[in-house]
Amino acid sequence: MVSSRSEGAPPGAVDPSLGRARDRLAFALDLPSLDQAGAVVDELAEDVGVFKVGLELFVRAGPAAVERAARHGHPVFLDLKLHDIDATVDGAVGSAAAMGARYLTIHASGGPTMIERAVRRAEAESSDLRILAVTVLTSLSETELRAIGLDRSPAAQVELLARMATSAGAHGLVCSAEEVAGLRRALGSGPLLVTPGIRPAGSDVQDQKRVSTPEAAIAAGASLLVVGRPIRDAAHRPTAARAITRAIAAALGATP
Repeated sequence: MVSSRSEGAPPGAVDPSLGRARDRLAFALDLPSLDQAGAVVDELAEDVGVFKVGLELFVRAGPAAVERAARHGHPVFLDLKLHDIDATVDGAVGSAAAMGARYLTIHASGGPTMIERAVRRAEAESSDLRILAVTVLTSLSETELRAIGLDRSPAAQVELLARMATSAGAHGLVCSAEEVAGLRRALGSGPLLVTPGIRPAGSDVQDQKRVSTPEAAIAAGASLLVVGRPIRDAAHRPTAARAITRAIAAALGATP
């Protein structure tokens, strides 16, 4: 296994399983049916390191989606963005642990008590489960933040929530690549930084507002990149995934 950091690379915290460049790539299984998702898992099993199950697929298929995503032994990222009263989130974390999820998202805006309880439950249930606090969705711009009563810039709101979430024990954060370098400076190498909104150079940004290339996100200190449509909608998905893995490897100075 190669080192997850090259000499002089930014101090990005990395889950011990994220040793190779491929393992830094999480594919979002944003597909309308369990059968379609399962087919894509089989198709990409050699080319991505983590499979992410989001709301669309989980609401449709439930725990079977996690089981299908893990069929080749890949870690599963359960992206449910939990945000509820403490007891409800506690119970949901227990259920996620029972399903064998490696990563589980909760909203940082749920507050420190919710985060602390989620982390305590995760650590009691599983040595593998990591709680990731979502800061500001990559689809939100400064204008949209003002519309919901927040006068800070996205970067300032991200840092405020990130400091609170990590102080409450969150194992990692979900943020855009625009905020990664600043969070590394502010928080050091401790937290996992998971970055959605990844688009290869020249790709359509679609509904994302704060996007980045794979190379730039890794160079800034991201631990794990989440990619969906650029792979899902490609003419040949394995080829698209390999191109992103090569870009990650180049930024790491590592092996794909």
